Amino acid sequence: MTSSSPRGITAAAATVLTLTLAASGCGSDSGGEERARSSTPSPAATGTGPYPTPSAARTTAPESPSSRPTGTPRGGTPRPGDVEQTDADAVSRGVLTALWTFDTAVDRGPHDAELRAADAGWLTEAYANRLRSRQPQSDPGAQWQEWVRHRAYGTVELEQAEEAAKPTDTGTEAWRQWTVITTPSGRDQWTGRPVPVAAYVHLTRAAAGTAWRVADVIVR
Repeated sequence: MTSSSPRGITAAAATVLTLTLAASGCGSDSGGEERARSSTPSPAATGTGPYPTPSAARTTAPESPSSRPTGTPRGGTPRPGDVEQTDADAVSRGVLTALWTFDTAVDRGPHDAELRAADAGWLTEAYANRLRSRQPQSDPGAQWQEWVRHRAYGTVELEQAEEAAKPTDTGTEAWRQWTVITTPSGRDQWTGRPVPVAAYVHLTRAAAGTAWRVADVIVR
């Protein structure tokens, strides 16, 4: 979900699972397994630049229908129709909430949250297909297995972090940075340690005044 080598970009120059990541392997892919494996929280957003370079778009075939998520997480997940889609803040908040909302009672791994976000319509077609085609590891990791033992579900909190280096919004492109904090809670009354990540959301749209869609989520 995330790009690994940041550099400054202009607005003209400038993708749902990692707990350390984004919305599907953050960087170029949202890195759902990385989110589940991480035992060391990533640092919170610092409010300093530069912004990362968005991942190169790749055209890939969607995965087979048999591997689609089959359940709904506790509390549900937001959908584009729940927010003002011409508001970049609202769309970026909604997509990050969707990407980090999991429930081990219905999900096979963090990647299922990415697939839900892709199917919900938050993402550009290219980014959605990239998440759908990503091949998660068969074992999502020790942390995810711990959550499974407690039948845990995630609660997502978001804190917006404006950066001095953030590219200026244009009519068709915008960036937003958030600190995403996921807290796993078990159905057996267990509560895990909150896991924070800094997430950059790259939004695009066809024309000013139309709905924003997320072209990438980059996690640090």
